[in-house]
Amino acid sequence: MSIAWTRRRLAFGRFWASFRTHKAGVAGLIVLVVAVLLALVAPLFIDAGVTNVVSGTGAKLAPPSLHDPLGTDESGRSILLMIWWGSRTSLLIGFLAALLSMVIGTVLGIAAGHFRGWISAIVMRITDWFLVLPSLVTALVLAAILGGSTLTIIAAIGVTSWPSTARLIRAQTLAVEARPYIERSQALGGGHWHITTRHVLPNVAPLLLASTTLEVASAIVTESTLAFLGVSANKTSWGTMLRGSYDWGAATSGAWWYILVPGLCIVTVVMAFTLCGRALETVLNPRLRRAV
Repeated sequence: MSIAWTRRRLAFGRFWASFRTHKAGVAGLIVLVVAVLLALVAPLFIDAGVTNVVSGTGAKLAPPSLHDPLGTDESGRSILLMIWWGSRTSLLIGFLAALLSMVIGTVLGIAAGHFRGWISAIVMRITDWFLVLPSLVTALVLAAILGGSTLTIIAAIGVTSWPSTARLIRAQTLAVEARPYIERSQALGGGHWHITTRHVLPNVAPLLLASTTLEVASAIVTESTLAFLGVSANKTSWGTMLRGSYDWGAATSGAWWYILVPGLCIVTVVMAFTLCGRALETVLNPRLRRAV
C-alpha cells in the first residue's frame, strides 16, 4: 500500500512540475480556486435573501459607490451580493452538467470502442444523431418541456453535450485496446469488466480530466444563454442577471455596471477553465507534450 501511495505522490509531483511551467494554466487554476472558494463560503456571510426583490436598500440602478461598490439593479439590490450568491448557481450547474456529460460520454465511448460489431454501430449512430442536432436549441426545448429547475437545466445541458466526449473516449479506447497487454489480459481470462475498468478507464482518465474542464466552461456558457433566453432554474445566476439587465433596459438607461459585471464574471471563469483545460491537455497528452 505504501509503495502505491509513493508512486502516486511521485506521479503527482511530475504532473505538477510540468503543469506549473504553463503560466496561463496556473493563472486559470488560481482564478478557479478563488471563484470556487468564494462560492463555497458565500452562505457564511450572506444568504438567499439578498436576491429577494424586497431586500434592496439602495436606489434603483444606482451607479457604483462606497455603499454599493458594483452598483444596484432595478430593485435596489446590491450587484456585488447578487454576483456572489449567483456564482453558486452558475458553478453548480456548470460542474454537475459537465459531470453528467462526462459520465454519459465515457460509458458510451468505452462501450463503442470495446464492443465491436452491432453494439459499436448503434452507439455511434446515436452519437452522430446527437452531433447533428443543435445542442443549444435541443437543451432549450428539453428545459422548457421538463420545467424550470436546477436539476432539469443540468439534465438538459448534460444530455445534449456528451457526443464529442464519446467520440474522444472511443478513439482512445481503440488505441488502448490495440496494445499487447490487452491481448495477454484476455488470454489470462480477463472479462469485459476487468479490461474496461482496470486497463481502459485508467488510460483514458487523463484525457477525460482535461476534457471535463473544457466541458464545465461550455456548460456555464450554455446555462447563461438559456437563462438569458428565459429558461432558468428560478434562482439567481449570472445568466439571469444578464436577462434582468435586458428586461429593465440597463443599456438604454446607462446602467453599464448591471451588464458589465455579470458578463465579466462569465468571461473570466470560462476563460480560466479554458486555460486550465488546455494546460492539462498539453501535460497529459504525450503527443501534444512532444509537440510543445
